[in-house]
Amino acid sequence: MNTLIKYEYLKILRRKSTLIVMAASLILTAFLFGLPVLQYQTYSQDGVIKGSQGIAYDKKLAEALAVPLTEEYIAKTIREYQKLFENPKNIGYDGDETFLIGDAYWNFAAPREKLLNLLAANYDAPGEITGLSRLLKLDMTDGADFYQTRNAKIETLLNTPSRELSDTQKSYWRRMNSRTDTPFEYGYFGGWEILLNSLELLIFALLSVCIASAPVFSGEYQSGTDAVILCGKYGRTKLISAKIIAALLFSISAFTLHVITAFGLVLAAFGTDGWNLPLQTAGTSIPYPYTFLQAAFISLGVIYLVLLAMTGLTLFLSANMKSPYTVLIVLVPVLFLPMFLTPNGTAGIYNLTLFLLPYRAAMPEISKYITYQFGGMAADVLTVRAVLYTAFTVVFLPLARAGFRKHQVSA
Repeated sequence: MNTLIKYEYLKILRRKSTLIVMAASLILTAFLFGLPVLQYQTYSQDGVIKGSQGIAYDKKLAEALAVPLTEEYIAKTIREYQKLFENPKNIGYDGDETFLIGDAYWNFAAPREKLLNLLAANYDAPGEITGLSRLLKLDMTDGADFYQTRNAKIETLLNTPSRELSDTQKSYWRRMNSRTDTPFEYGYFGGWEILLNSLELLIFALLSVCIASAPVFSGEYQSGTDAVILCGKYGRTKLISAKIIAALLFSISAFTLHVITAFGLVLAAFGTDGWNLPLQTAGTSIPYPYTFLQAAFISLGVIYLVLLAMTGLTLFLSANMKSPYTVLIVLVPVLFLPMFLTPNGTAGIYNLTLFLLPYRAAMPEISKYITYQFGGMAADVLTVRAVLYTAFTVVFLPLARAGFRKHQVSA
């Protein structure tokens, strides 16, 4: 059996179309995940800093602010920011709002801009974005009340009518939020943030794997070797299993190569710093009690389950269609049609279905309270995706096996 699996694996790997598609896909993956590095730019008092130098500059500034976000630290930071506006020499005005200029900006606000925006956003109402001007309106007499404000904001968010959350769903998110440790640790997390915002780009790698797997069965029909295979001693038993196992092994190994390329490029440029920081340092209302590393691996795990399910669907179509090209005619819309569909909320059949389709399933959606309810039970979107695509894999693989086994050889 192992010999058959090895033979079928090499058969996929050595196919000319596989080599071309994999090479093109790896180049595309390297390009897409390398773009944030190539396009990166930041600003200092001396001007723009681009690429790796810009990354190093921002990283150094952020590392100096690696502190626990205690109530005392937050109140002190906001008071210092407010105090700078007491000096007219520090203030600029664009006709709409006031802002810091000169040394006041470059010495205090610029190094802390990401942190200040995080703090300011915590005090905005759900869906509201007022920017740093929010900090000037806060009364710091009795402290920041940062975490109390966060909890109140999440409660308001859960009770927003447009979200249509049931009491069961609200309780689910309250329990999840209670598992989030405070005070939040703050620091540099640039690489992980970029990865979490770019994971859907792996859909092109997923497509390339499906293209390589499409001829596993239909290629035998096309070349006429199906008659030889199915009439053989193990043609309808061991060889079918070997083909399926080889396709799965190829899918996992080929996709992993893309993942290593994507993660390697981003983390090599931005560093692995921040892997142990909570997701809430990217947005305080994020409900998941995970670190960036945990979120990345959980999200990637879901994508691997999507990969296995799509490989199963590819094999099923391949076993029931005469040509690899007709397989791809079905697969491409399944994978890419959701790219052109935009959710208009987090509730309703349309939105809840859209969040489960392959392209959207590659997006972590960690800042959204996407909830599914089954009777008296509620589950978040990551959990439902994992269960759904595991079920698809379990269904499609036996159907693929049965499809090829029952194939009638033309006379």
